[in-house]
This record gives sequence, structure tokens and C-alpha cells, in this order.
Amino acid sequence: MSVVILDFGSQYTRLIARRLRELGAYSVILPGNAALERIQQENPLGIVLSGGPSSVYDQSAPRPAAGVLELDVPILGVCYGMQFLAQQSGGEVQRAGRREYGKADLTRYGGALFAGISGEFLAWMSHSDSVTRLPDGYEVVAETLDTPVTAIENTQARRYGVQFHPEVVHTPKGGALLLNFLNICAVPLDWTAAHIAEELIGDVQRQVGGGKVLLGISGGVDSSTLALLLARAVGDRLTAVFIDHGLLRLGEREQVVAALTPLGVHLVTVDARERFLGALAGVSDPEEKRKIIGREFIRAFEHEAREYGPFDFLAQGTLYPDVIESAGGLAADKSGAANIKSHHNVGGLPSDLAFKLVEPFRTLFKDEVRQIAALLGLPEHIRMRHPFPGPGLAIRILGDVTPEKLDILQRVDDIFISGLREFSLYDSCSQALAVLTPIRSVGVMGDERTYSYTCALRAVSTDDYMTAEWARLPYEFLATMSNRIVNQVHEINRVVYDITGKPPATIEWE
Repeated sequence: MSVVILDFGSQYTRLIARRLRELGAYSVILPGNAALERIQQENPLGIVLSGGPSSVYDQSAPRPAAGVLELDVPILGVCYGMQFLAQQSGGEVQRAGRREYGKADLTRYGGALFAGISGEFLAWMSHSDSVTRLPDGYEVVAETLDTPVTAIENTQARRYGVQFHPEVVHTPKGGALLLNFLNICAVPLDWTAAHIAEELIGDVQRQVGGGKVLLGISGGVDSSTLALLLARAVGDRLTAVFIDHGLLRLGEREQVVAALTPLGVHLVTVDARERFLGALAGVSDPEEKRKIIGREFIRAFEHEAREYGPFDFLAQGTLYPDVIESAGGLAADKSGAANIKSHHNVGGLPSDLAFKLVEPFRTLFKDEVRQIAALLGLPEHIRMRHPFPGPGLAIRILGDVTPEKLDILQRVDDIFISGLREFSLYDSCSQALAVLTPIRSVGVMGDERTYSYTCALRAVSTDDYMTAEWARLPYEFLATMSNRIVNQVHEINRVVYDITGKPPATIEWE
């Protein structure tokens, strides 16, 4: 029994599933045009129609399969989903006189979806169309100053719609609204990390069968958790390989080996620094850097496969934010998906890949992986480690990558991350990083003129890594970091702090 989410192309679709899972409800995402029979295989107790970039009155607008709206289960339409639900029930949808984007106050609200909710209700809007005429049997249960029809419901038919996005953190009481929908659906709230781990282990066992699995491991939470999960699933048919591509943080290779050796996973370390730096020589384009690193990772794994194999599968800790940013969403029609940036483990794989891929975490967010990690016994200092990209410092050096620049950035990064721990700020940030820019500027040190690099520090706070706010680190701390960096890393004479959110920026600079 589940809640089925039909994906019509919204980049927030996975967040709906994540919120429902957080509330304890098992949820699955299917393409918006999934066959009725496929939906019924999930034994749905409720259906959510997601948002999307299309307009319902467009001839090519996506729509669910015939018969879906006639199913005898509650249906919730979100943004585009609400507009589609209203139109198909006999209402009208037109271009709004004014686009509403960002936070909006509901001037009034009520009805079944808002039961038990009181006080101010802030909602995150993102729409240029509005319902202009209600279908028969529906009533308006919420509105804003700019959108008279913000939420609708037909309690007899158990059909509900909201023009805003209750799944995002910018709608603070959205979780309460979604819980009301789950209660209407009478969904058992028993979905936990243990259920997820059990499902993933079963999925891996079915996919791998009696095959052998090769895993690239970095020492971060994703790959370390995946190593433990795969060890549970396939036992000694797993070999974990740590590739030192020379793009790691200061002393990271030694830290990874020391941290993972006690975990009982067969770990092989490989020094491939010359190989990667040689392939990256003279390359400045960030997409090209990612693709080169992805290619070289695979080549390195193939070499180890010949040494320790043969292997049938390559496992990767790909997460959903990686997939969606590489235009790999679950909607059936991907033609409108924007490729924000390629990730080395989803966008840079060679066409002649010698392995079949195993990506158990492809549908999970970072916090879900951390829950599984705790269940599997991963040490806390690894479980709560900030994300570190597979391409490493190569995408934190703007422009070409050289040994000199790597040395500079490693020292800057070490000062910043160590400082966050020293001042007890590390756990208050979701991700922190340093960036070496190609900008050189004039400075004065010891009464002498300098002409040195500018580095940027960045720290963000986020629940899901789909959106993020820049971390409000204390001025005193930032001043201390700036002072330490310019005094200890003589190639740097200017430090800046990035105060841009996501969106419009991404967390990484490249």
C-alpha cells in the first residue's frame, strides 16, 4: 500500500515523496503518463499529481493515463496538478494576470487539507496560470491577495488541489497539510529507515544475483553507507576501491583508510594522482573536467577489475539531487529538463562501460542515506561528514588544475574546515567549501606590494540540497579565517564569502 506520485516534470517532485516518507508513508514516483495497470500494481491508497513547467491548456501538455482520475482513491493536485484536476473536472485555467513566485500569505484557509492548522500560513508559489472557474462540486478553501483560487476541494469525490508547493521548506506548515492528506487516504504511517534498507538490500540482491560488485569509495557518507549496505546484500562478492585521484583534501587519503579499515569491508587503495592530473592538464571548462574525471574513474576501476575481478557490476552512491541536476528526472518526457551540470557519476560515464551499474541510492536524499547509515552502524564522524564532490577539488579550482593550485586550495580548505570544527560551527552548516578563483589582485603585506590569488569561502544550510540558504557565519569567525588564510597561505591575499542561495546559484561553483 502506497501513495503514488505522478511526475509531470517538476524539480520538486522528489521532495513530495521525501516529505511523505518523513511522515511515515511509503510513496513511489511514477512517470506522469504511467499506465493505469502500472499504477494499480502499487496498490495506491492515494495519488498526488505533481507540479510541472507546462500549461494545462497547451496541446502537448502532459496528462495521466485514461482512468486515473476515476480511481476510487483520494487525489491531491499540486500546482500544475491542481490546474489539471480542475480543468478535467469542468473548470477553466487561464494565464494569470500576474505571475506569483516566492512566498505568499494565505489571507484565508480552511477545509479538510487545513484541518487543525491555525495562525499565519506562508506558502511557496511558482506559477503563471490560475484556475479562473471552479468545476461543479468544488469549493475554494484558500486564497492569497494575488490568487483568489489558491486551494480547492471536493470532499464528496475526495479530490483536492493546492496552487502552492507544500513539499518545500519554504512552506513551513506544508508538512501538516500533507499529513492531513495522508490521514484522508488512511495510509499506514510505518515507513522507516529500516524499511528502506530492507527494500534496498532486496533490490540489490535481485539485480546482482550471484555477480561480483566493484565499489568506488571516497570515505564520505554516501559511499561508506553503500559499502555497508552492499556488504549486507552480497557479502564477500563486494570489493571496495579507494581511488586517490590527487584532488582530495589535505591528508584525506590517510583519514579514509583509517576510518574504513575497521568496518569489515574489503578495501583496496590505488594511487592514481599522475593519471588524473595528466588527463586534466590545460582543461578549464568545468563540464569537460567532470567528464574527464568520470572517464578516468571508470578506466581506473577497469584496471582494478582486471586485478581483483572479474566483476559484473559497478556500484555508485548516486543521489537524487545528482540525477535531477544532470537532467535525469523520472518524468517520461525528459525533453524539457534543464541540464544544470553533469555529475561525474551520472553525466560522464563512457559509452563502452564494461560494467552494469548498481545505484541503490539513486532515489534518495542525503538525509535518508544518513538515516540508513545510523541503522547500519556507520561511525558518527563519517555519517555526519559534509558532502564532498566526486571530482574533488578540481571543480573548486576555477580554470585549469595544476599541482600548485591544488596545494594552495588544500591548505585554504584545511584552515576553513578545521576552523569550523574549532569554533563548533561545522555541524551548523550542511556543506562548507573553499574555492580558488583565477582572480589576482593587488595587496600589501609587510609594507610590500603583492599580486596574489583571491579565494572564496562558502557555507550553506539545507535540508535536501535541492534548495539552500547561505550560512550566517559570525563576522568574528570569518575575520579570523581571513586572517589565518592570508597569513598562512602566502599565495592568497584576498578572501571573500559567498552569500548566494540555491537557487539562483548551485552549492558548488562548478
